[in-house]
Amino acid sequence: MVCNESGALTSEVELSTEVLSRAALSNIVSARLWRQTGRVPQPTRAQTARERVRSELTAEIKDAARRQLAAEGAAALSLRAVARDLGMVSSALYRYFPSRDALLTALIIDAYASLGDAAEEAEAAVRGRGVLSRWMAVSRAVRLWALENPHEYALVFGSPVPGYAAPQDTVAQATRVPALLSSLMPDVMAGGAYGPAGRADGRVAVPRRVHRALAPVRETVPALVPDDLVVAGLMAWTYLFGAVSFEVFGHRTGVIGDPGAFFEYELLRIAELLGLVG
Repeated sequence: MVCNESGALTSEVELSTEVLSRAALSNIVSARLWRQTGRVPQPTRAQTARERVRSELTAEIKDAARRQLAAEGAAALSLRAVARDLGMVSSALYRYFPSRDALLTALIIDAYASLGDAAEEAEAAVRGRGVLSRWMAVSRAVRLWALENPHEYALVFGSPVPGYAAPQDTVAQATRVPALLSSLMPDVMAGGAYGPAGRADGRVAVPRRVHRALAPVRETVPALVPDDLVVAGLMAWTYLFGAVSFEVFGHRTGVIGDPGAFFEYELLRIAELLGLVG
């Protein structure tokens, strides 16, 4: 008997099975990529065979976990079930993810990263067309990603998983879309379009208590952006994800006949709040 990386005892037979499982799954990954793209993965020179197999197996484990999310939900995610799906001994998975929470964290980071990529690519494609086009593009990308990846969206924006607390590792990816939306605010000011009713200079007085409440977000927003626009931006961010969540989780089913058309109109109404349209 020998100890695996998690400290659990593993028999030589289990280790042999694990090695065979690695080789088999490596072949599965290569065959799957060949069917999808007509090519097989080509490692870099610096990548060893062991690193390549580990990378492929990690991807396979996460794919199996996503299938389990879709079938059972995040609360039911189990390393044992994932191992069974892949035809591996459960002890082998501990070499890749030492616990269910570690696997959940990896899935959450991947989901936020994928969403962030979609939003940033959409914004970059229209960057020269003005702030309104950028707001619309980011919002559409968020909705489209959520509709195409409902189980991953539910993982990061749905009900909390009992007993799981997201670590600091998730923050960098989780804040990408809010940071992208925040980056629009200085351009709103620079364009001179922001001027909500309330004061001749285009600024609405924000109560002192609310000003203090904005302290954390004010650290990331340029000083030229007034408190009332920061509030409007936070409301837009909240509304965007609230609208998308209602659609993804079925709360608008039977209420809205054409969700896409209604969403477009909603975006324009929020754009009015941000001062992007007259």
